[in-house]
Amino acid sequence: MNKSNKLSYIDSGEGKKTLLFIHGFCGSHGYWQDIISGLKDKYRVIAIDLPGHGASESLGASFTIEDMAVNIAAFLDEQQINQVYMFGHSLGGYITLSFAEQFAEKLSGFSLIHSTALPDDEAGKEGRLKSVEKIEIDGIPAFIDGLVPKLFAKSDDPNIENAKEIGYKTSESGAIGSLYAMRKRRDRNHVLKDTKLPVLLVAGEQDKVIPAKKTFTVKGDHIKEVILKGSGHMGMLEAPGKLAEEIIRFVEGK
Repeated sequence: MNKSNKLSYIDSGEGKKTLLFIHGFCGSHGYWQDIISGLKDKYRVIAIDLPGHGASESLGASFTIEDMAVNIAAFLDEQQINQVYMFGHSLGGYITLSFAEQFAEKLSGFSLIHSTALPDDEAGKEGRLKSVEKIEIDGIPAFIDGLVPKLFAKSDDPNIENAKEIGYKTSESGAIGSLYAMRKRRDRNHVLKDTKLPVLLVAGEQDKVIPAKKTFTVKGDHIKEVILKGSGHMGMLEAPGKLAEEIIRFVEGK
């Protein structure tokens, strides 16, 4: 693990193109390990830990999706990386959209993986508050034990325990701050519609958290849609080979 601008990250492979991966809520760079092994022979691949997740420091008690995007832009500047293909899972997708809105010049293309440009609806906002309460009363381990199995298509998926172990490393401030940030996030369908960059939208066929209809909200010649058969909300763990193939096709413009 390396650390820069308060973010922990791994940096693998080399190549003319750089791919940056941003995990989802209560995840870490560890979500991408299987994906990275299939990409590092072709590209430079970086995976970060978001603030308060994995080994990264928290941004404090209150921060926004926009703040996290700015944090990543500062990280890229510090690393002297001018352009990346950005891949964001769930919460990471919300940050990717904000990044594309603020720093399009730093992107060669971007992807939402099990994510959406839609804001939380009222039921979703209420759910965020209930999650905050759960964490404050019961702590992170109990919250993770309840959350993680719902992310997978199969209740006996062997990756569930690994995802739990990753989730346990999330700080309470990082998790609660992220919940409030997600609750306040804006509709960014205009970013998908107006961008001049190539976009890859990936949905899980059996995703109960963000179904495909919430991922595929904008159509366009610049947008490619992919459905991962048999996958829930965790395609990078449930179908890493297929997802890596689609990422390569996207980056190579095929």
